[in-house]
Amino acid sequence: MSVDRLLPTDEARELIELTRAVADKTLDPIVDQHESAETYPDGVFPALGAAGLLSLPFPSKWGGGEQPYEVYLQVLEELAARWAAVAVAVSVHSLACHPMAMYGTEAQRQRWMPDMLGGHMVGAYSLSEADAGSDPAALSCKAARVEGGYRINGSKAWITHGGVADFYTLFARTGEGTRGISCFHIPAGIDGLSFGRPEEKMGLHAVPTTTAHYDDVFVPDELRIGNEGQGLAIAFSALDGGRLGIAAVATGLAQAALDEAVRYAGERKTFGRRIIEHQGLGFLLADMAAGVISARATYLDAARRRDAGRPYSAQASVAKLVATDAAMKVSTDAVQVFGGAGYTRDYRVERYMREAKITQIFEGTNQIQRLVIARALEST
Repeated sequence: MSVDRLLPTDEARELIELTRAVADKTLDPIVDQHESAETYPDGVFPALGAAGLLSLPFPSKWGGGEQPYEVYLQVLEELAARWAAVAVAVSVHSLACHPMAMYGTEAQRQRWMPDMLGGHMVGAYSLSEADAGSDPAALSCKAARVEGGYRINGSKAWITHGGVADFYTLFARTGEGTRGISCFHIPAGIDGLSFGRPEEKMGLHAVPTTTAHYDDVFVPDELRIGNEGQGLAIAFSALDGGRLGIAAVATGLAQAALDEAVRYAGERKTFGRRIIEHQGLGFLLADMAAGVISARATYLDAARRRDAGRPYSAQASVAKLVATDAAMKVSTDAVQVFGGAGYTRDYRVERYMREAKITQIFEGTNQIQRLVIARALEST
């Protein structure tokens, strides 16, 4: 079911229609095959890039779509309603491009951004480590200063698109404490960079998540983004937008689960009536719809604050918390609507339930989001 969206311009409405057409043609027919077989969808990301869907929130002078975040997130939601793993990877790509766009030098932007945004490259974000997930200040991967650049040694974890991305936005330690972390642009194929085997995940099977190992990797000075020691500030600035991306993905996933449940409830009959006509089930579906609509409204409020240049960190955490909790509940309730059939892999709702769980965990667990929100309350 297409969501009736309130969009700011005719251009935005046309973009959503394009997204729906591309997603219905390119993603929906093959998602079940690739998720079941756990195979990477070659050709999908170039197709999205060719449609201009990998560069939407960035300036047009570097090849971006120059769309408001409000519109970009609704595009992500449409993609997620067809294929959550792909939508997550698109969100992570934007997250990986953000540091160069916001903190890179003009020479760096001119050199790298057109390819990063032109649909020819897909990026990955490399912040987390095995012992430093929600606490990036505890990073141990080290970038030691040498003549002309840095030697990087250590490992990074939980990298979406790890091993298949074209570049990695890396955060590594260059000094002590929270001001001792720096950001680097790492092209794929650089000497000394290798990857572990893909994680065996509960969901999002078609896009790999891996560890990365840096073995005395030389990175020249011109690949450092921002000032030395500025990395944590860069990471946090990107994460606010990334949390909104996951909120939009979770909303799309919840919408897909709701749509499947409504369709099934309108077809399945018990006691001579369609099950949607039974009040108990009708109320359950109504609560699911309320959860989806509330999630969408929450992420759009935060996005509009971002577009207006207003502070939005707390609102991003609220959106991530509300939308991902809604996705978990709505997808679980969708399985309930299907009854025993929902517990089988014959229907997509089983997959939606598994995929929803990770949205409560990455880009900062929902417990971390509550911490951010609570701290914002203290400062008001």
